[in-house]
Amino acid sequence: MRKPGRHSVLVTGASGGIGRAICRAFAAAGWYVGVHYHRQKAEAEKTLRAVRVTGGSGGLYQADVCEAESVRQMIEEFSLRAPPPAAFICNAGIAVSSLILRQRDDEWMSVIQTNLTGTFHCLQAMAPPLITQRGGSIVVVGSHAGSHGSTGQAVYAASKAGLIGLVKTAAQEWGSQNVRVNLVLPGWHQTRLSEGAMLDDHEWPDHALRRPPALEEVARTIVHMAQLNDMSGQIWNCDSRDL
Repeated sequence: MRKPGRHSVLVTGASGGIGRAICRAFAAAGWYVGVHYHRQKAEAEKTLRAVRVTGGSGGLYQADVCEAESVRQMIEEFSLRAPPPAAFICNAGIAVSSLILRQRDDEWMSVIQTNLTGTFHCLQAMAPPLITQRGGSIVVVGSHAGSHGSTGQAVYAASKAGLIGLVKTAAQEWGSQNVRVNLVLPGWHQTRLSEGAMLDDHEWPDHALRRPPALEEVARTIVHMAQLNDMSGQIWNCDSRDL
């Protein structure tokens, strides 16, 4: 049964550090929060507890983003349980660290399948309920590496570069139906995903502010983006590093 009176958001990859921060920010703003996970149920439950401690409400939603039918079923369940959806956040992703000449084919395929094809599956399933309600917002979490590359991160950078074209195309195709699709670059953060790639240089000389953005500020920015009615097909950089 639907919960009355509030907007809802579904956050994929909500068992990780960035996903958890996004969920808490939406909960603080009074939204019903769908917490997606694939295998990390215990971590997703921690996120849901954080949502409730923040004063919000929500539920757990399991799916393998690599499987289109799994995603479709999750979105269908979310649409039945939650208030009419106003936003979806595509945050699910994985990373491996390897130089191009040492990159294994199986790792390459796994990252592309999760980060790029998985986001494609999510967009395919998320757009119809937004079109039905005559508008809504999808925010995709990208990476600075997608436009600049990163040593040892070829497949991750390639997958994130693909998101730029995917987001801009989706924005054009669904704009006439008031469905907004935007890409956010959250910057570097200490999470499980960044292990092995996070820089040890604490001076951050390539950042104007000589520091990466605060995770909580990035999360609040995503909440703000989800509510903007007149922005679509854009790349929003939360960092002080040049695009």
